[in-house]
Amino acid sequence: MAIIEIKNVTKTFGEKVALDNVSLDIPEGGIFGLLGPNGAGKTTLIRIINRITIPTGGQVFFQGRPITQSDVEKIGYMPEERGLYRKMKVGDQAMYLAQLKGMSSADAQRELKKWFVRFEIQGWWDKKVEELSKGMAQKLQFITTVVHKPKLMILDEPFSGFDPVNADIIRKEILRLKDEGATIILSTHNMESVEELCDNIALINQARLVITGGVDEIRRKYGNNNVELVYTDADGRHTEVLPRETDGASTLEAYIEKGVAINSYKELMPRMNDIFIKLVTEGK
Repeated sequence: MAIIEIKNVTKTFGEKVALDNVSLDIPEGGIFGLLGPNGAGKTTLIRIINRITIPTGGQVFFQGRPITQSDVEKIGYMPEERGLYRKMKVGDQAMYLAQLKGMSSADAQRELKKWFVRFEIQGWWDKKVEELSKGMAQKLQFITTVVHKPKLMILDEPFSGFDPVNADIIRKEILRLKDEGATIILSTHNMESVEELCDNIALINQARLVITGGVDEIRRKYGNNNVELVYTDADGRHTEVLPRETDGASTLEAYIEKGVAINSYKELMPRMNDIFIKLVTEGK
């Protein structure tokens, strides 16, 4: 079942077409990667889902019915352009944003305290936002996005500004939220994150949907039809790339007869980064 259905959505700004008849289903549960180069239309689509922007044509459905403003309370959105009130105290800022999403004061404080301990920033509750480092501010923004346990979370470049250690913390939290049943839309340029985290993706380029589907399915579709054989002989370890139509059993038997040790024999899957570049370049 799709939690979000995007039906023939178009968005124009004057003569500029930001989205051109985009139709897309986002499955409930799991992590959905929204990919595309800068200016492709990703942020416009995210803003339409959040009802920040109204489409010129088409419609967005949330859980099977036209999305309404009250549905937006069920969405956690972390925009790429982070927005915090710098003069407010960290705890006050977090409480304010949590209550905007419908949480009571008591529930907001209880859940926020848990998250602050989890992210080891409990000592910053009474400090001002402007005193936070970029990474700390990013953690606060992430917390306020997910604290009300939304059914749908939209994270726009969530790893931007994080060092590898904190990026890994956020990555693990995203996977934990997925395991708890959340649906997460991940908009990112980081193809390693896509390969590691995403179940399904959509690629938008020049305002149009280029491709959508399962990550493994897409990687297989755009593969180069090769397999990799790794073996060890008296001269050391070797790697050979063979056509996929090669008879695997016969090939392995022939190498074994030569007296070599077979280390691995596997299908070569292309990297998402290579697929991204190929599809975007072809689109141009």
